[in-house]
Amino acid sequence: MKIWAIIASLALASLPVRAETVLITGSNRGLGLELATQYAADGWNVIATARSPADDAALQDLAAKYETVRIETLDVTDHGQVDALATQLRGTPIDVLINNAGVLGNPNIQRLGNLDFSIAHQLFETNTLGPLKISDAFLEHVASSKTKKIMNISSIVGSITLTGGNIYFYRASKTALNMVMRNFAKDTANRDIIVGMIHPGVVDTDMSAPFDIPKVSVQESATGVRNVIDWYSRETSGSFMQYTGEPMAW
Repeated sequence: MKIWAIIASLALASLPVRAETVLITGSNRGLGLELATQYAADGWNVIATARSPADDAALQDLAAKYETVRIETLDVTDHGQVDALATQLRGTPIDVLINNAGVLGNPNIQRLGNLDFSIAHQLFETNTLGPLKISDAFLEHVASSKTKKIMNISSIVGSITLTGGNIYFYRASKTALNMVMRNFAKDTANRDIIVGMIHPGVVDTDMSAPFDIPKVSVQESATGVRNVIDWYSRETSGSFMQYTGEPMAW
């Protein structure tokens, strides 16, 4: 090997390897916070977003512990704020974008005989339109990365096949999320974008507190979700999966 080739090879070998970057919405508590924690512990650059992060002590503590954690204020229903953050992060490749932010709403006003239709708008804006807006706004960031993954925290309650009734608006918002992201997978396949919808289990958080059913810990769920994210490929893009790695019924 010629001396210039040896020098070039050594120079390339000495260059730092860019750490992968993940952007997670709703990172201030529950599953989002645990995902941010696990990714940070594994050396990822973490862009952790929340509506009012200055009030979120656990998220602030995480950023103090890991210098690779960057906190950004983001309300996924505020499209102007979404566009502003996308502009601010222009040129930053995002390997994995996780649409985690979501709201359940009061289950008691999502039942027959007591339906409060005003709450439906909030649920759809947050659970369906928010992820679609985020994915569209950050498409170029994801496309410029090595991994190119857009992952969405969906739910078993969004399955039409497995529905058990009640919580009408929340169920419908998750079903709609699955549809818009299935479409997104189709429309971005030519750019090698990988899109996934993941049921994280019934996670033991404040959101699941009203339901007396078996639950999984946030640590177990986040670990499973990350494994499934790793598993997604161009061939499986657009599919609906459980955090355990099994396919979900639509």
